Amino acid sequence: MAVASAGPAELGFVEAAPAWRLRSEQFPSKLYAPLPDRADAFHRCLFLFCCRVPPCCAGLRVFRNQLPRKNDFYSYEPPSENPPPETGESVCLQLKSGAHLCRVCGCLGPKTCSRCHKAHYCSKEHQTLDWRLGHKQACTQSEYLDTTIPDHNFLFPEFEIVIETEDEITPEVVEKENESEIIGSMGEVPEEELDSMAKHESREDKIFQKFKTKIALEPEQVLRYGRGIAPIWISGENIPQEKDIPDCPCGAKRIFEFQVMPQLLNYLKADTLGTSVDWGVVAVFTCAESCRLGIGYTEEFVWKQDITDTP
Repeated sequence: MAVASAGPAELGFVEAAPAWRLRSEQFPSKLYAPLPDRADAFHRCLFLFCCRVPPCCAGLRVFRNQLPRKNDFYSYEPPSENPPPETGESVCLQLKSGAHLCRVCGCLGPKTCSRCHKAHYCSKEHQTLDWRLGHKQACTQSEYLDTTIPDHNFLFPEFEIVIETEDEITPEVVEKENESEIIGSMGEVPEEELDSMAKHESREDKIFQKFKTKIALEPEQVLRYGRGIAPIWISGENIPQEKDIPDCPCGAKRIFEFQVMPQLLNYLKADTLGTSVDWGVVAVFTCAESCRLGIGYTEEFVWKQDITDTP
């Protein structure tokens, strides 16, 4: 997903990924978020990781990487927006250089199948799983190994996230619409009773209502991006204070950059995986100065607000 900075929030929506794209066990989101006014952040990516296995799933981590336009990894000119011509040939999924990766999970794969010496694995457990689910039959078929990644039925499915700019909606209009809905649904409830109910509305109710109102126009959004804007919280509980967000090691403050919405859980198929991956809001805070990194990665800060805190 590519996003811009400043202005209204950018909303992310799920689209199906091409069939050849890989899946990820720990990688629910990658954002391409360059800073137009920074030559050293022409290419800038944020990587959000989450293990699907409880209780580890509570430990989300996010990393930032940025590069100038001229670098040793990417072409200076952008790729063509037109899809490559159909050749009828299968796409090769094996890396031609660099570290070997596990055929099952994509982590470093130092172990190799002793029979074909082409399939790599991070552990004996993943090698056994792949052997049972098809590698035993395809071990000697090099073309199969190059063009097919088996579905082991426990990885997160991968999707492309497309972006749209959020439409502005005034609170006054929303409040009037909500009032009409309440009065219409309650029929002939006395005005005195409605006033009493309004007085007892808690801060928690107001925050949750604000969250619902904000996403009402685009209920399918899975991500909200806006560097330096305020996140929207789903609950009045566990909202971070300034002291809860650590400064960057460079000394600069960290600011909000994007949040992952609970709607993404529907696409991750967490329930069918038999896992307890869950959240209400995952908010990511990054270095306000987007400090220089060379070609390395730096860890930024994640705040997880659970959906169980909502009323």
